[in-house]
Amino acid sequence: MSRIPLAVVAAVFTASCLDAASASADVVLDWNVIALKTTAAAPFNPPLETRNVAIVHAAIFDAVNSITGEYPAYVVRLRAPGGASADAAAVAAAHMTLVKLYPDQQSMLDAAFTASIRRIPDGSGRMNGVRIGEAVASRILEARASDGAMAAINAEYIPGKRPGEWIPTPPASLPALDPGWGSVRPFGLREGSQFRPGPPPALHSTRYARDFDEIKEIGSSTSATRRQEETDLARFWIATAAQNWNPVARQVSLARGLTLSQNARTFALLNIAGADAFIAAWDAKFAYRQWRPVTAIRAADTDRNSATQPDPLWTPLLVTPPFPDYIAGHTTYAGAAQAVLERVFGEDPGVVITITSPTAVTTNSARQASARSPHQARHAVAVAAGAGTPPRSPPDTARSGPR
Repeated sequence: MSRIPLAVVAAVFTASCLDAASASADVVLDWNVIALKTTAAAPFNPPLETRNVAIVHAAIFDAVNSITGEYPAYVVRLRAPGGASADAAAVAAAHMTLVKLYPDQQSMLDAAFTASIRRIPDGSGRMNGVRIGEAVASRILEARASDGAMAAINAEYIPGKRPGEWIPTPPASLPALDPGWGSVRPFGLREGSQFRPGPPPALHSTRYARDFDEIKEIGSSTSATRRQEETDLARFWIATAAQNWNPVARQVSLARGLTLSQNARTFALLNIAGADAFIAAWDAKFAYRQWRPVTAIRAADTDRNSATQPDPLWTPLLVTPPFPDYIAGHTTYAGAAQAVLERVFGEDPGVVITITSPTAVTTNSARQASARSPHQARHAVAVAAGAGTPPRSPPDTARSGPR
């Protein structure tokens, strides 16, 4: 895809998590950090994470907007008493949604709520803000209660038996994760299949053989040709897409000095788009059911492609996640995030961005590379995911968890 590049900025890749204090400017950013810490502490489930973070930020937005009235509502705009605190509304909306979605973490969330609310002057404004926030959160939770998420997680999936079809992969051979997620009711799309792409390359095609050979060579756990940079990129992007992209938005927001209301809108847009991106990705994944490279390479003698050669002992650099290969969830989310952030901030934000990853393993304390943001941030995801506009892209099996 041809895109107008953004202004060149520096992206500093480090192996530490972004501390909450470094993002703090208002309660929207504070609770974005808290929400991501909450989801990170829950069992691995990238689609569910994107849905839940979208719910949190939709509630924050409608709660703040019920008081400021600067934008059209997403779901509901309640009538707020005069003087109601928009900060208190945001805190209450975030807290209530997170407690409902992650009840096992209520003690931590209650402590965060207490710390946040104490920073807001006591009085009727704070009290009325909390009431608005909780009322909005209830409406948002009610609106999403019937979206089909739980049924999608528990949907039955029968592994394929034909060459090219996804089956559980080693070492754990876990069942398919959220096989019905493509049928979850989107936040903004008409349906998950609205933008379904065409199929992956046919097994007998030259394109398939070319990709097969690249992945087999560069993606192997014992690859002799993979560059250290490619290994680092693959490990860097293991973190889920929501964990990667929200910090980018926080940093640009801080540099631009967005208001509370603007932040509420920006993070609602980002996370709603990200949630729908995962619904769309899972629709395609389970429509095409493409096998993973570890399966394809070990069983290449069944693909009827004379240009591919099997290796029954081949293993990938990273553990393969438990869902079909095509399309990539990470890059689908990245494309949605780029579109939102460019719409909000423009293609030239002029901001130096530090992208952090808890999964990065590097020989130095930090790595630095030139980047274009958010366009180049999306490009970096594509490289790590093996989507590969550059000639040497780390392959699928060096991809991150949520691909």
